[in-house]
Formats: sequence, C-alpha cells, structure tokens
Amino acid sequence: MDARLPRPAMPPSAAAFRCSKSFSGYPCTHRQWRHHGHCRFVHGYSRSFTFWFQALELDAHGFVVDFSSLRPLEQQLAEQFDHTFLANADDPLLDTWRQLHDQGALDLRVMDNVGMEASAQLVWGWANTLLWERDHGRSCCWRAEARENETNAAQYIEYPSWFAAAPTAAADQIWDAP
Repeated sequence: MDARLPRPAMPPSAAAFRCSKSFSGYPCTHRQWRHHGHCRFVHGYSRSFTFWFQALELDAHGFVVDFSSLRPLEQQLAEQFDHTFLANADDPLLDTWRQLHDQGALDLRVMDNVGMEASAQLVWGWANTLLWERDHGRSCCWRAEARENETNAAQYIEYPSWFAAAPTAAADQIWDAP
C-alpha cells in the first residue's frame, strides 16, 4: 500500500489494540534427520522469537499485554532453547542423544518437530496458555515467529478458539502488515 495514502479504517466489528514483543539470544542446535541436504547434520543458530498480541480493551495500566508479565514465557523459552540440543522424537539417533545428555555432553530437549514452523506453533501455544491463565480471554497471541537467523524465520498464525475478537478476513488484509 502506498505510504502516502491514508490507511483504511478497520471495520467496527474488528476494532482491536495490538502490540508485539521480541525475545532473542537462545543459542541451540538441532538437525532435521529426514532432510537429504545439509540440514540432516547437527547445526545451530541463536534463535529469537516475536509474539503479536491483541485485545479489544486495554488492561488497567493501558496495555494490551504488560511485557513485564511475560517473564514466565521468557523463562520457558530459555529452558527449551538456551544452550540446548533439540531432537525430533522420532530421530533414529535419539538413544545416542540421550546417552550424550546423561554423560553431560549436551542438554537434550525432545520435540515432535524441531523445525522453525513447529517451534513457532509451540511457542504460540505457550503464550496463549499464559494469557488465558492470567486474562481469561481479554488478550491473545495471534501470531508467533521463530527465527533462526537474520534471513530465515517461520510464523504460526491463529486466533485461539476462546478469543472472541478474531478479525474478519478484510480486517486482516488491512492490518496484517509484518
């Protein structure tokens, strides 16, 4: 959209407040054992994550989400991704990774899928669990991004079923800029 043009108004039924929060500095390793290329080898990145939040009403402090209240999410990210080795649950070398973990050579985390797409979905779920427990549906995370470096990222986008303010398709086209 041309930056000189006024931004279209959001449909009244989809009016909402949005904000985002990023977390970075989670160096970890993984491998995609089914990949026929170099991704089948153990390799690492310093992962980062960005979360997009939405609410129909601001909280008592004027926030969609009070970023200081996200410390439990930040701790979960660190526990899962900070200096860890991520392995798929069906990795044929999983017993080897477990032995190396037991010997103190790596800090193993077993996941259904270590890829960035599945990681984005995983952390989206963590964010919404936290928000539901705290706000009981006032706010939600509608998009989560898992980034492995400056050029590669994956996003998971979904409104939780309990969030009543999911926008219309037209509103998403207007307001879903990166």
